Amino acid sequence: MHLSERVRGLGSGVFARNDQRKQAYRARAQALGLPALLDLSLGSTDLQPPDLAMDAIRAQLGRPESAAYCLHGATLPFREAVAAWAQRRFGVAVDPEREVLLLVGSQEGTAHLPLAVLNPGDQALLLDPYYPSHLGGLQLASAQPRLLKLDPQAGFAPDFDQLSDHQWDALKLMVLGFPHNPTATTGEQAWVDAAAERAVRHGVVFAHDNPYVDLALDGEAPALLRSPLWRQCGIEFFSFSKGWCLGGYRLAFAIGAEPLITALRQLKGVVDFNQSTALQAGAIAALEQAADWPDRIKPIYRERRDRMAALLQAAGWPVRIPSMALYLWLELPERARAAGLNSESFCAQMLEATGVCLTPGNGFGGGGEGYARLALVHPIEELEAGAQRMAAWLAQL
Repeated sequence: MHLSERVRGLGSGVFARNDQRKQAYRARAQALGLPALLDLSLGSTDLQPPDLAMDAIRAQLGRPESAAYCLHGATLPFREAVAAWAQRRFGVAVDPEREVLLLVGSQEGTAHLPLAVLNPGDQALLLDPYYPSHLGGLQLASAQPRLLKLDPQAGFAPDFDQLSDHQWDALKLMVLGFPHNPTATTGEQAWVDAAAERAVRHGVVFAHDNPYVDLALDGEAPALLRSPLWRQCGIEFFSFSKGWCLGGYRLAFAIGAEPLITALRQLKGVVDFNQSTALQAGAIAALEQAADWPDRIKPIYRERRDRMAALLQAAGWPVRIPSMALYLWLELPERARAAGLNSESFCAQMLEATGVCLTPGNGFGGGGEGYARLALVHPIEELEAGAQRMAAWLAQL
């Protein structure tokens, strides 16, 4: 059966590979009485959304329009709530009609944007390591990625001078994201401002993926909307999945320059409709009535981060303390490297031996090789039990 080269080039993806391994472990654990799977591979939180958001969803579900297709015009109340949030959050006036777009997750937005702004063969800049949908979107658009390596010794700060002016001129799109997944680095506003300045100077579209903007544990998260150049070059993606614990509801939005919002809206018009008005009602309630929810959950993540870091360090696993909630970005222990394990084999063997599932760092690009990502998405007691399993295994390597 014929398949496109585009799809063949996507591969299975790190999360799909992990899912297969998890299913195999569950079956083996059930048959042999092994410890239950502890899934620390996905940033899918165990924390619950605000009651106000869920109450708004339930109330709207009883109305007939919640079951109907939702066209763009019906999203205006949501877009107006987003514009008001942007004014409160960043002090920027946003036009809800021309500069805001509802999305089915920020991942969907970053994956679709290249189709709206790139032609086949165009070049686009990605951070390395990167979030997988950033590369996937370029592959779908038949674009050519250029990788900007992030140096851990420099605190994962992007060095835009790695590219010459000629190389910048060849770019059509740049995709960044700070706070950064997978390294859990909050980043600095100066980095985003510098990227916006380069984008304007060289005529590059700047897409800033910012689902973790409200989950900086140390420092203030940067935002493209804080840059005075955002309307000249950019679009920024925000999500309800992380800060408001609504990941399964697939609610997100983009704010950006009118031509980019219009282009992405046109593309989405042939791909999907919008989420039910019931889900939009929950999102509006989150923005308007539970704006402090991210601040309420940050202490939980801080406690989990600090406790897990201490336990792993005690087990001989050096840990860089992250400045962003949700993840630990872990360099493979010396014992693992001495045993010849890379990111993929390390995580696979750890899962088989302990039932603890991490995400191999190489699933986030070549810059992630030698690392594993651990998601702090279980109660602290379960995380501590997982750390004990991992420590026992590492001692035997």
